[in-house]
Amino acid sequence: MKAIRRFTVRPVLPGPLLPLADLARNLRWSWHVETRELFQSVDPEGWQAAGGDPVRLLGSVSATRLEDLATDRRFLRRLAAAAAELDDYLNGERWYQAHAPGAPTPPPASIAYFSPEFGITAALPQYSGGLGILAGDHLKAASDLGVPLIGVGLLYRHGYFRQSLSRDGWQQEHYPVLDPNELPVSLLRAEDGTAARVTLALPGGRALHAHVWQVRVGRVPLLLLDSDVEDNDAGAREVTDRLYGGGSDHRLLQEMLLGIGGVRAVRTYCALTGHPAPEVFHTNEGHAGFLGLERMRELAGEHGLDFDAAVEAVRAGTLFTTHTPVPAGIDRFERGLVARHFGEGAELPGLPVDRILGLGAETYPGGDPGVFNMAVMGLRLAQRANGVSTLHGAVSREMFAGLWPGFDPADIPITSVTNGVHAPTWVAPEVMRLGARQIGAGRTEDALSVGGSPRWDAVAEIPDQDVWELRRALREQLVTEVRARLRASWRQRGAGAAELGWVDSVLDPDVLTIGFARRVPSYKRLTLMLRDPERLRRLLLDPERPVQIVVAGKAHPADDGGKRLVQELVRFADDPAVRHRIVFLPDYGMAMAQKLYPGCDVWLNNPLRPLEACGTSGMKAALNGCLNLSVLDGWWDEWFEPDFGWAIPTADGAATDEERRDDLEAAALYELLEQHVTPRFYDRSGRGALPVRWIEMVRRTLVSLGPKVLAGRMVREYVERLYTPAAAAHRALDPAAARDLAEWKARVRSCWPGVGVGHVEALAATPVNGTAELGATLTLRVQVALDRLAPEDIEVQAVAGTVDAEDVIRDARTFPLKPAAGPDLEGRWLYEGPLALDRTGPFGYTVRILPSHPLLAGPAELGLVATPPVTGAGAGPGVLLR
Repeated sequence: MKAIRRFTVRPVLPGPLLPLADLARNLRWSWHVETRELFQSVDPEGWQAAGGDPVRLLGSVSATRLEDLATDRRFLRRLAAAAAELDDYLNGERWYQAHAPGAPTPPPASIAYFSPEFGITAALPQYSGGLGILAGDHLKAASDLGVPLIGVGLLYRHGYFRQSLSRDGWQQEHYPVLDPNELPVSLLRAEDGTAARVTLALPGGRALHAHVWQVRVGRVPLLLLDSDVEDNDAGAREVTDRLYGGGSDHRLLQEMLLGIGGVRAVRTYCALTGHPAPEVFHTNEGHAGFLGLERMRELAGEHGLDFDAAVEAVRAGTLFTTHTPVPAGIDRFERGLVARHFGEGAELPGLPVDRILGLGAETYPGGDPGVFNMAVMGLRLAQRANGVSTLHGAVSREMFAGLWPGFDPADIPITSVTNGVHAPTWVAPEVMRLGARQIGAGRTEDALSVGGSPRWDAVAEIPDQDVWELRRALREQLVTEVRARLRASWRQRGAGAAELGWVDSVLDPDVLTIGFARRVPSYKRLTLMLRDPERLRRLLLDPERPVQIVVAGKAHPADDGGKRLVQELVRFADDPAVRHRIVFLPDYGMAMAQKLYPGCDVWLNNPLRPLEACGTSGMKAALNGCLNLSVLDGWWDEWFEPDFGWAIPTADGAATDEERRDDLEAAALYELLEQHVTPRFYDRSGRGALPVRWIEMVRRTLVSLGPKVLAGRMVREYVERLYTPAAAAHRALDPAAARDLAEWKARVRSCWPGVGVGHVEALAATPVNGTAELGATLTLRVQVALDRLAPEDIEVQAVAGTVDAEDVIRDARTFPLKPAAGPDLEGRWLYEGPLALDRTGPFGYTVRILPSHPLLAGPAELGLVATPPVTGAGAGPGVLLR
């Protein structure tokens, strides 16, 4: 018989144990070893059964056990120490508070950070992969640094799917029901005690209501919106059913709730708690882009701003981070669907539908006029934007160049902040303890979060024997974990206990262990290692230098191609000849990852370059002393050095022949493993029969990569390079300034067809026969037409640098030119200025005119540029000096 209603009955904590509730409800326990150990001591068996979740543990522990603990003086001392330590963490001064008073520009009082998923702990399964894990690490690092962030997302009642395998290795999906009352969340309540909620208007007079759940992530509040509200109709209740599920209309409603409802939830939270209102809004990918429209609605209602002025005010304080290197990864909706949800009787009635549609229009060559592009809207409503690695920033500038016609990709205003990972979450406790012994005074948690290089340098002094014993212990733990998970997986696949005796001999704690775990889209090439199955078998079964591989990953439920890749790998791993050396573990998630990274010796990553935006799994592995073996993509392209890993060569010349490209790159992978990786791991000719060269690579990984790959480094970069300038721009764009800026932009756009570069001449040190001497200076004199604009509205620049065989300027530098006379009878102005010849070899220059205003973030912001007509080498756009 099935219950008609479900709820949780919790024991009442005795007075002395009340601090346990606060410790359980703040997810800082998920990255604080001492707090987790305290909860484990409450009931070791119950802790295991609860999956390491304090909330579930406290919901199941017996009243008798609680009464015993309430009189256990040793436990109460540990509890008091943990509670005091958390209080100090939450209320003490941290990096942000110490940094703010001396900063030349005051940092923001508050930042709202929007993401469709957050991977904070396995106890709160609201993530699918790298985007969510990155968002969770961002919140944790912000908490460690004291950055006043508010996270905003959705609470999915089924989360992301759980993965299992059929007997023949086909991926199967399961969607467990998540009860918020059994999660580390609490309802945001109004002053009268009722549940706070936000409401969106839907077409046809319907409404979408959502409750707001709070999650405490250290110092950072995370607000999660939940549409499973009784006042909603059946369709509206299902809006937050599962992560990345449903069709276009469902996804659009989720993104409207996240963006529009998220802003309303932030406003409600700040009003109820007194938290400072955000000065900066950070959109983590395009899913939350509608937040800009809601803020425009607020400005129109509160200050009477028209659409264009509201756009300027919103842009000033908005940051957009793109995570995808391919157009196919961007959410795009039919224009008619978007128009219906923002039309009459639906949401944001004060904003014209045609103007809303224009924000997401693909108005560039190759764009589809019938779609609304969420990333395009995100870029148009954000004055600042970034990719998530240096290479990804360059790829993004190329991908979105159509929004800035006439500009070279290098000038596109998309910068990059390379992702980082939250060390206290991902570093194994054993590694943490070894580091604490070496680092000495101070909290290891803070040392790992902040990443001060002197402290990391101390790792170099750890003795070889200690490093190697730790690596073996972690490998042994992984072997135990893999066997337990593999046995459970085979039982799910229908195997009986009598069939599974072989599982006890799977993997060997003394064998070189390679890890490969991630989502399974085709570009990540899960099965590249299988291109030559016999060669892989020889590697696995080598009698002197064997290799073992642990693989995990989920294909999207709608991606049958990805599921076929999983099945191909599983079938290979099922072969009795090799199944003790290669395993596939289903249901990859945070709990598995935290065991997998420390236990592997090598982390493998072989995506199609440059389709890996960042790839943070290798960073997590590196922080545990695991060496990376990867294609030069994402972060590895930026920081690879032979001292601490290997680069898989890419077959760039075979890019159009996918089969040949994969064959070549797989062969390069096998060769690296055979000739470089395994010989170094098994070389025991060093002192004490240890692989001293391998151990030295582990040390270099920790010392050199450690401080770079930290989420603390990443968040500090966001604060200093993006959040603080965005806050300054937000403060400068009050309603009056926003109106003035919008009017100025409209005037510039209307005049721009009449702006142009006329005659260009060089005076003094003029090249003779196409040559000039290094160190000479040219004086350029340029005639420019400004239509009805004034010199203060524009900037005239000489752009110079080395040129390639097609006379394209590379490594360009700009030199300002100043007005010298004008306007003449034809309205032309004369500009001039010096141009230094500071490089040898083929050299060239051109001239360009750009809009200029003190409130622009950069000269490319309007996407307007005027250059001379191209008439051939040595004329028109510039002069070539060879």
